[in-house]
Amino acid sequence: MISRIDLRGAALPEGQALRSLLPRADFDVTAALEKVRPICEDVHHRGDAALIEYGERFDGVRLTSVRVPAEALEKALADLDPAVRAALEESIRRARIVHRAQRRSSHTTQVVPGGSVTEKWVPVDRVGLYAPGGRSVYPSSVIMNAVPAQEAGVASIALASPPQAEFDGLPHPTILAACALLGVDEVYAVGGAQAVAMYAYGTESCAPATMVTGPGNIWVAAAKRYFTGLIGIDTEAGPTEIAVLADSTADPVHVASDLISQAEHDPLAAAVLVTDDEALATAVERELVPQVAATKHVEDRIKPALAGRQSAIVLVDSLDDGLKVVDAYGAEHLEIQTADAAEVAQRVRNAGAIFVGPWAPVSLGDYAAGSNHVLPTGGCACHSSGLSVQSFLRGIHIVDYTKDALADIAAHVVTLAEAEDLPAHGAAVKARFAGGEQDRHSEWKVPKNQ
Repeated sequence: MISRIDLRGAALPEGQALRSLLPRADFDVTAALEKVRPICEDVHHRGDAALIEYGERFDGVRLTSVRVPAEALEKALADLDPAVRAALEESIRRARIVHRAQRRSSHTTQVVPGGSVTEKWVPVDRVGLYAPGGRSVYPSSVIMNAVPAQEAGVASIALASPPQAEFDGLPHPTILAACALLGVDEVYAVGGAQAVAMYAYGTESCAPATMVTGPGNIWVAAAKRYFTGLIGIDTEAGPTEIAVLADSTADPVHVASDLISQAEHDPLAAAVLVTDDEALATAVERELVPQVAATKHVEDRIKPALAGRQSAIVLVDSLDDGLKVVDAYGAEHLEIQTADAAEVAQRVRNAGAIFVGPWAPVSLGDYAAGSNHVLPTGGCACHSSGLSVQSFLRGIHIVDYTKDALADIAAHVVTLAEAEDLPAHGAAVKARFAGGEQDRHSEWKVPKNQ
């Protein structure tokens, strides 16, 4: 059901050599880019008409308008199962606690007397959020995108999610209810690359956005790449991943269930166990059989995911080697199920989010830990972070120098400008201290105590 990769018996390679030995899904965004290009440009030229046409072609729904009416949001919330509403409200509450603590305030640094640099934090003007609507419905993704944007102070927030034939062309009602709970009232029944294009270019119904965030399929990822530079993006999200670093103290029932929990997302989902205990590996393999048989989405998602090249049990000689492997892998979600799990977690350098010990499964983070579940995939956790309040903020430096403060550093500025063969840069400083035409052509000297 799941393959093994045995890295025992020799020193582990470094860097890319180690990464090349680890399982990873095939996810060719470059190839998808050429397929989404004409869709994006069609939305550019035809606006809402193109969105309506693609809704019919890809989602089997013929819309008259892509904007979801306010009454549909209100009805979705009114009809929502009370237990689901309570769970969503608690998820929102916890996410707000965590993300509100991430807010940044302006800070002024006095570099020299009379010279300061202030860094102020300004939210982006408008954000287009995306909530997937394919194999599963993800109201949790609405929360994970909207809460940090709201806590960052973004003034204009829209959300797009694919139209659903069984709901009269509207996005899934639980998505709409989550929007209503969050106060996001600008919602569009648009999916895929065309949703990203709608945000990038704007249409008759939707104003262009400054930034687009949210997970999606390969077509959404390709469209994000296509528009990089025109709009800001969070990440090119690939198939979901879980890595579990475990030793002999781990419970194989827990490990197997956590691997399955990510495998049920998608046939390309990655489930990886890294362990120095072969007995645990065997026990997990044995435990997978009855657990997989007892769950849903077995044939179309879980079995292909576990059997795919992206999933494996990786055997290592030691916990130290296991840490090297998980750092090279850079998992979206990393569980630490070892003795002294909290201490081991502090040694990890590369992961989207780390889940410590037996009572912090990835499922908790997906819904209600307070953390964000929009995380880097495909090894991008080696250089990128998950979605946060900072994702929606821009740091702007404000430079404030007096005449004396500039005079004290002017000679160095001129010297560096001339070293870079940019004399006009130096002249811009000299001009501020020239008393007349003769002074402008005289040898530059730094004035003292002016």
